[in-house]
Amino acid sequence: MDPHKRSATIEVLNRSEDVLGEGRFATDTAGYRSMLAAGREFSSRVWAVEGANGIGKHLAQRLIADGEDVLDVPAKLSARARVFSTGQGRKTDATDAHSIALVALRTPGLRAVTVDGEHVALRLLADRRDELGVRRTETVNRIHKLLLELMPGGAKKFLTAAQAKALVATVKPRDIAGKTRRRIVVALIDELTTTDKLIKAANKELTELILASGSRLMDLQGIGPSTAARLLGDVGDIARFPTKGHFASWNGTAPIDASSGDSDHQRLSRAGNRRLNRVLHRMAIVQLRHDTEGRRYFDRKKAAGKSSMEALRALKRRLSDVVYRQMVADDDVRRFALELPEGPVADPAARALAEEVELVVDLAEVLDDDAVEEAVDAELVTGPGGQMGASTGSSATGSDPDAGSSEKSLPGPAQPSSTRAHRPRKTRP
Repeated sequence: MDPHKRSATIEVLNRSEDVLGEGRFATDTAGYRSMLAAGREFSSRVWAVEGANGIGKHLAQRLIADGEDVLDVPAKLSARARVFSTGQGRKTDATDAHSIALVALRTPGLRAVTVDGEHVALRLLADRRDELGVRRTETVNRIHKLLLELMPGGAKKFLTAAQAKALVATVKPRDIAGKTRRRIVVALIDELTTTDKLIKAANKELTELILASGSRLMDLQGIGPSTAARLLGDVGDIARFPTKGHFASWNGTAPIDASSGDSDHQRLSRAGNRRLNRVLHRMAIVQLRHDTEGRRYFDRKKAAGKSSMEALRALKRRLSDVVYRQMVADDDVRRFALELPEGPVADPAARALAEEVELVVDLAEVLDDDAVEEAVDAELVTGPGGQMGASTGSSATGSDPDAGSSEKSLPGPAQPSSTRAHRPRKTRP
């Protein structure tokens, strides 16, 4: 199925890849029933929906609710099938549906779509919490701008609604522009108060859901309700990642093999789930602000001659493993009904980092000078995550977390690149 907002195009193939039927249907109630009836003409059937977690989610979930078996086909796989098929890769809804059906027949291990569970609820609430955070930042910035115009020096950087209200009470402008500014600031302070209440309620709801799920992610230093919900919501079933290396590749903290010819080196990954990468970035920053094993690990890397950025990337890579182990442990407790240890538990992040300190091969050690400079520019341009968003060529853009060369936990040190003499350019006499 090639799904859209208001229409869906389907094609029916058998195991011999013979076309048995096709059609285009609306996605309203009548159109969906007609499509479902057309599919049920075949007793043994499986629906393959492109982007079942994206644009095709509304149809995939309706099919699941009606007792159908549904597979999720990543868009990048159907695009490859279309490009390498006959017809010069022309893109229409019919050719897309044919490519999706071919991928479903030829590709083992496609993800089976299931009914939305608690991880979807956590993801929705995490999105809402992020939106509230953005709204609060925008409101505070507007208040800062107007206060700077109303009073010399403005307000301090970290401003609460109560502090802003106290400052506005001391300002009595006489001109019409000043009175207008003051009135707008008062309205913005009311908006800030409302947003703070919504954020507090969202954090409370997230905390209750996370604790009810049995996750202990919030025991890790630097993980709060919103970041734990983001991890649980975006990851879903941690069992779909065979190793911590696959998980690191998916969240963008694992390096990418950039070897070519005699040059053997790795570079920074700009792909991966950028929201999870941001979570790990925040976790690393919190650990650096306190006396933690993460802080000591960072200092050791700095003492070894690494730059602050290189040491931070290495720390994020190690924290990715810490988060992966904690999620696997929580999943084991849930699956096998294991009993949690009684009494206080040492910080899992500190314990895991301490165990691996002697075995770590720093990401910075496998970057050559050009890659480091390129990564520095990317970090300055793209903000706290440190890298650009996921590309269509990345494994992170599909539902299958399998990756290529970057799936290993950390690659070995790069071998020195051979230097070859360049032939002098010929000049005309």
